[in-house]
Amino acid sequence: MTSVIAQEQFSIYFESNKYEVNPSESQRLNLWINQNPMIKVLGIHGFCDEDGTFGFNDTLAKKRINFVYNVIKDKVKIREDFKTRSFGELHSNSKIKAENRKVTLFYIESKDLNRENEILGIKADPIELPKVAMQYPEKLVFDNPDGTQSEYKLDIDFMQKMNEAAVGQKLKVENLNFQINTFIVVPNSKGKLYELLVVMQKKPSLKIEIQGHLCCMPIDRLDLSTQRAKAINNFLVANGINENRLTFKGFGSSQPIYALPEKDETQRAANRRVEIMITANTNR
Repeated sequence: MTSVIAQEQFSIYFESNKYEVNPSESQRLNLWINQNPMIKVLGIHGFCDEDGTFGFNDTLAKKRINFVYNVIKDKVKIREDFKTRSFGELHSNSKIKAENRKVTLFYIESKDLNRENEILGIKADPIELPKVAMQYPEKLVFDNPDGTQSEYKLDIDFMQKMNEAAVGQKLKVENLNFQINTFIVVPNSKGKLYELLVVMQKKPSLKIEIQGHLCCMPIDRLDLSTQRAKAINNFLVANGINENRLTFKGFGSSQPIYALPEKDETQRAANRRVEIMITANTNR
């Protein structure tokens, strides 16, 4: 129900079956307008007595509303939605029929204009701020104990996708390769680990499952897919990511992109992969 705090009312009365007021009511309406030039009308409601059919009374009430509106429209402020604005249970039939043939104006005084929405119980729509893209470095450079430096170029596009990914979405980590039959990441793929690390550092709400997949072998006898997923998990934990944000799982070759046996190296490379599944991500 709409709020009626600090809301005023003024009623104009009509003769039976009439939608124009008599001279006496016209004078009273104009006097009210002259006395209240700074008010704002929030709603105009029309009422009839019980005589006549529902359809007739409904039409008559609308004609009475339009009549009053045309009298006041250029003299006081009026809400554009005055016809549809509801004010709850505001009228109960009087035993005196003449008191039921009326139009009631609901309005606020000038001192309350800045509280119009509050009085009507209208809550402002939340302001949606434009999303600001997370900034990621193009590369990371580390000093080595022997005085040299190691530089890792990062895939900003992948990091942005991971940052914005929805729960349940999977992203393949391209070019993340391991030494044959081991869970050791080859040097050229180290940058892929840092991509994951940087995103996890910058997005505390992000939780992931690291999923390992193999090619070629129908049975993962060494559980290599799990060991590779675990190696990535351990790298992130060792670099400060809370282990509660991480899970890992190996699927062997049970979820191949291409059917086994693969036809060529391209298919084998596609099947042996690491995927990141998003398990939690807020403020996307």
